[in-house]
Amino acid sequence: MWAYELAESLLSTDLPRRWNHSKGVAGKARTLASILGPDAELLEAAAVLHDVGYSPRIVDTGFHPLDGARFLRAENVDERVVRLVAHHSCALLEAEERGLRRELEAEFPLEEPHLVDALIYCDMTTTPDGTPTTTPDRIGEIVGRYGPDSVVGRFIRRAEPEIDAAARRVEGRLLQIGTSA
Repeated sequence: MWAYELAESLLSTDLPRRWNHSKGVAGKARTLASILGPDAELLEAAAVLHDVGYSPRIVDTGFHPLDGARFLRAENVDERVVRLVAHHSCALLEAEERGLRRELEAEFPLEEPHLVDALIYCDMTTTPDGTPTTTPDRIGEIVGRYGPDSVVGRFIRRAEPEIDAAARRVEGRLLQIGTSA
């Protein structure tokens, strides 16, 4: 898939751990195909691309969802993928912490809620090394890595209730069709 090649070109050399995480998030996205139907491939593309904004080759504002989405838009990537990358994992709350909320909202409308939930679920149930985890453990890892008083630490704690709710909604949809991710 083209999205893997693009993400790999931006992350694998400079940020190999981030690349492993992105591959793990994309793998989790594949497990949701049964509840996503025709949007499954779109989510998988967004999942593998969600962190390209960390690439030193494209950093602009230092806020990776915004930088990644702007880069992908300039590359003529499907607008729905771009919007998912822009808003992945409660990015509006982090944008607010960084003084970039209006910019993010003005440039990138939100994507369909079930896809936003699915990407939150995939990202927040995957460790930095690409292995499965729980949302509480992932949030704890993020706070531990960045510190509780950092922009990221403050944002992720504010986002925790929505992250948990999104994960429950996705898990509920999986249970309804008898699938486990």
